[in-house]
Amino acid sequence: MARPPEQPAGESAAPSPGGGAGAAARYLEAAFYLDQEGEEVRPGKLAEWLGVSPPSASEALRRLARDGLVAIEGTHRVTLTTRGRAAAADVVRRHRVLEVWLTDVLGLDWVSADREAHQLAGALSEEVLDRLQHSLGDPLTCPHGNVIPGAALSGRDLLRLAELAPGTATRLARVSELAEHEAPSLLTFLYDAGLVPGRRLEVTTPLGAGGVLELLLDDGRRVHLSAEVAAALWVERPQPL
Repeated sequence: MARPPEQPAGESAAPSPGGGAGAAARYLEAAFYLDQEGEEVRPGKLAEWLGVSPPSASEALRRLARDGLVAIEGTHRVTLTTRGRAAAADVVRRHRVLEVWLTDVLGLDWVSADREAHQLAGALSEEVLDRLQHSLGDPLTCPHGNVIPGAALSGRDLLRLAELAPGTATRLARVSELAEHEAPSLLTFLYDAGLVPGRRLEVTTPLGAGGVLELLLDDGRRVHLSAEVAAALWVERPQPL
């Protein structure tokens, strides 16, 4: 995700109307992504994610807790409340629907779409967002394969690409939100390599001592991935014959 500039610690973290990109929305969105990827949400991690100082993050989280959007446990573990999770899901939904529009309709690449979606998300009314999503055919996922909150997508049986047995064919399902945030260049690499959700692939050479995995894509291309990148990609679990 693109990092917006740090908001001064003294500014209000109250959510802006329509899920805007104010301080609260940014913290809630980051907490949502971390939680969805199985990471423990802590002030230090949020500060790192948002590019703010630890004191600024702590102060913003205290305001969110005061407003009933998060709960902070004794060990500084942060959890979204029911209200906070709903607000975070709204922010994420806006971003992901806009990414679909920007890539599928306007033809932007993944990195540009991610950046523009962040800028536009807070400007849409709920009515326009609903109509945009419907006009796109009510997509279930963003371009990176992550589920759009509220979409009627049943549970997917996925495993990390690094766990796929050699010689097994499957489809790429999604790219980890954490990976794309921590290494934005990953999106450019995957997009240019044609490694997009829905792409059929097969592991031809497993991770070895050199830490490189080779894939054969359904268009004949061979792609080499590091162990770190392979761990960031999720594929459909092959079904036994």
